[in-house]
Amino acid sequence: FRFTSLFKMAGTKQKEGNLKLVLLVAAWYAGNTLYNVYNKKATKMIHAHWFVAAAQLVVGIVWSGIMWTTGMRKTPNLTAADITACIPIGLFACIAHAGSVLAMGVGAVSFAQIVKACEPAFAAVIGLMLPPLDVKPVLAYMMLIPIVGGVGLACVKEGKGIDINMEAFIYASIANAAAALKGKLGGSVVKALKNDKVKNMDSANVYAVMNIISFIFTVPMVVLFEASTLKEEWAAATAEHGAQAVAKNIALSGLFFYIYNEFAFAFTANVGAVTSSVLNTAKRVIIIVVAAVLFSEPMERNTILGSAIAIGGTFAYSLAAKKPAVKSKEA
Repeated sequence: FRFTSLFKMAGTKQKEGNLKLVLLVAAWYAGNTLYNVYNKKATKMIHAHWFVAAAQLVVGIVWSGIMWTTGMRKTPNLTAADITACIPIGLFACIAHAGSVLAMGVGAVSFAQIVKACEPAFAAVIGLMLPPLDVKPVLAYMMLIPIVGGVGLACVKEGKGIDINMEAFIYASIANAAAALKGKLGGSVVKALKNDKVKNMDSANVYAVMNIISFIFTVPMVVLFEASTLKEEWAAATAEHGAQAVAKNIALSGLFFYIYNEFAFAFTANVGAVTSSVLNTAKRVIIIVVAAVLFSEPMERNTILGSAIAIGGTFAYSLAAKKPAVKSKEA
């Protein structure tokens, strides 16, 4: 009887665990898709994209503040040294976020997502440039060929040849490089913070702290690039679309940005980086399709085929990159 009860309890816990993972993925996908939709709406309304990026981060800060002050989540207990260690991660998080916002602001959401599928290529190069060296299996490096080739094919327009929105391409590439650097430099720091229970740094709080640091770095960019024109841009946007519509799209994009990242962090903590990378790849397909429908973004044959090849390559890279490389036998 006791063994039967134990098996039933184990089965129930397994089902509850699987349901939790399904809900996390659903929330992650829904949040990410809605973020891309409202972000595009916001950046189409107001041409002050650094400001939009900063405002989105403010929403997350407010959310974290509410969770901490109400006691719904433990407040991080960090030393000055801990915060200093997190600064480079927050900086690259700032650049990665702003790069994505700017890319989708000046170009199509689908194009930005196709270029962002190249992130593994940036991560592979940075892994070989910065210590400790992260050498992947040969098969993983081979998978970079269809990723880069697929993105290139997606940029070839029928009857026009290569047609690239260079501004969007550069911003998305900067976002890729920053995301790769964030992952490379932040892995050991985040792991150490999570392992020290006294610091109260679970996945949610890790992201919340990075979000705050990212905002601090974004503010100077707003001042530098948009302060002189922000008042006029806001006046023009509100005159055309209404202040409520502009504020709503910025606020909702910020809310869904924070939500999807928090759920993505939680999912990764439960299943590991490989499964998370695979599902992150599949997520791009949904965003590309939704953006094409909602914003009437053209999807020519080469665009569809190229994006499918690039995303398929990313999927294969995610699997191959974690397979242990064959170690040479010592003589």
